[in-house]
Amino acid sequence: MSLRKKFTGTGIAIVTPFHTDGKIDWNSFKKLIEFWIAGKVEYLVVLGTTGESATVHGEEKQQVFSFVKEMVAGRLPLVAGIGGNDTREVTHDFKKFDLNGYEAILSVAPYYNKPNQEGLFQHYKALNDATPLPIIMYNVPSRTGMNVAADTQLRIAHECKNIFATKEASGNFEQISQIIKHKPDEFMVISGDDPITLHMIACGAEGLISVVANAYPKDYADMVRLCLAGQFEEAQKLHFKYTDIIASMFAEGSPSGVKAYLSEMGLCENTFRLPVWRVSEKHHLRIKELMKQARLNLSLI
Repeated sequence: MSLRKKFTGTGIAIVTPFHTDGKIDWNSFKKLIEFWIAGKVEYLVVLGTTGESATVHGEEKQQVFSFVKEMVAGRLPLVAGIGGNDTREVTHDFKKFDLNGYEAILSVAPYYNKPNQEGLFQHYKALNDATPLPIIMYNVPSRTGMNVAADTQLRIAHECKNIFATKEASGNFEQISQIIKHKPDEFMVISGDDPITLHMIACGAEGLISVVANAYPKDYADMVRLCLAGQFEEAQKLHFKYTDIIASMFAEGSPSGVKAYLSEMGLCENTFRLPVWRVSEKHHLRIKELMKQARLNLSLI
């Protein structure tokens, strides 16, 4: 199967469940994996930002990669989140981790350092030259503090052949349109923003790496499939069903919001590793009300 076929549709940037003592909750992790697979998403992204990758290190990171691979057992393609703001360390991690069973790597743009556009290009060129697997680059200025400009992404797309896609989360439709218009035919643009995925697919994006699908995998994967089939009127119904839910997931930070939903569903504890913290009690009550409304709307269909 081609990379395009594997990664068209909905991927989930999966959470990492923890016990209250901070240890990984492997039993909940297994339960979540089965829930996501039953939701018929196309692939899973392990240890991205939503997986609290910044506080999972070394051998523990390998344990997560290996556990997810063993539990999925080939039922879905897997993407490993390996990124950072030290290019040499990222390329070292490419060699250090056993990525057997993974199809690709998601690598976020360097954060905190605020490199210029040439530095961003050289970073991804170095990753391109060192990678053991195809790479999805990830542009998320709201977290990194630096936008990978359209010209830079297009330069990477044309010159770095091991980088086959961009997870584009700038929210800038002028930039998104420029990338989609001028990219090589084989290069994929994947939405990194749940609330604007319908709009991005209408512009030519080929799917989504989602946060909301952690909690609502079936509906959101169905929404993406309807968009990709050009059935936007039907897709809009699911898009608007989750508009307020998505807003609530990000209102007090992510993955704080989505774990509040998952805890209410009984799928994992509402726990994190510092400095990430749970949403406020007031906002959690708002989330419970939104969940109640979503269940009511479903019962009326």
